[in-house]
Amino acid sequence: MSQKIAFQGELGAYGHEACVTARPDFDPLPCTTFDAAIEAVRSRAADLGMIAVENSTYGRVADVHSLLPKSGLHIVDETFVRVHVNLLGKPEAALDDINEAHGHPVILPQCGEFLRKHNITPRTSSDNARAAREVAGGDDISIAALASELAADIYGLKVLARHIEDHARNTTRFLIMAREADYSRRGDTGMMTSFVFRVRNIPAALYKAMGGFATNGVNMTKLESYMVDGHFTATQFYSEIEGHPDDKNVQLALEELGYFTDHLHVMGVYPAAARRYEQGSDA
Repeated sequence: MSQKIAFQGELGAYGHEACVTARPDFDPLPCTTFDAAIEAVRSRAADLGMIAVENSTYGRVADVHSLLPKSGLHIVDETFVRVHVNLLGKPEAALDDINEAHGHPVILPQCGEFLRKHNITPRTSSDNARAAREVAGGDDISIAALASELAADIYGLKVLARHIEDHARNTTRFLIMAREADYSRRGDTGMMTSFVFRVRNIPAALYKAMGGFATNGVNMTKLESYMVDGHFTATQFYSEIEGHPDDKNVQLALEELGYFTDHLHVMGVYPAAARRYEQGSDA
């Protein structure tokens, strides 16, 4: 039986593209929400989950960092997808025929310049791949979708204009989640460790907690805060560092962090993707 990887969205979504890129041997399993994708892995309907966590233009994906710590899953990899937006129409359509373009609210502003130039009215859709499916199923050649070329292939649409996004290097980062952790691997481009923690209620606790990473030469690439269960006084932090928990300097930094926290949970140890260090490219 082939292995499956769950993602949020319909077939042809950028999450689907991430699955094809990072795990081409897995069958993609579309899910309506991130919660549903996580549950698919927990329930063994899928072996892995592909979860979008942040975009280079729009920042972190809402609610994901609060979902992951409660998921019971482990981060085992990361992958980056260059978000190329394309104008997709029916096979008989031409660019001059298009009056409306449908896409997710995050995608629409990314193509604002192109849409204004061609007098195309943007319309909101819940999912870019869904917009492509609906254009394919309709009979109005004046309506197009803003989606990936993968969506064009799946739904038999014509690419009327390629790479129309305003931001030349727009990239989305995805984390690959699994039921079991794997600390045995060592990546060619280094390792990443992700964890969540809550600091103790003492003066300057966060400042002191961060000191161990500086003194032990551990590079912290991400530190984000969010409220826990809607309480203004319960703040949790999500952090990512370069290195492996078995590295001596990481051990010392995490040990020092433990003195100033009342909750510390390692969410994953995984190879750093090569694209992490190539974000200045147009790849």
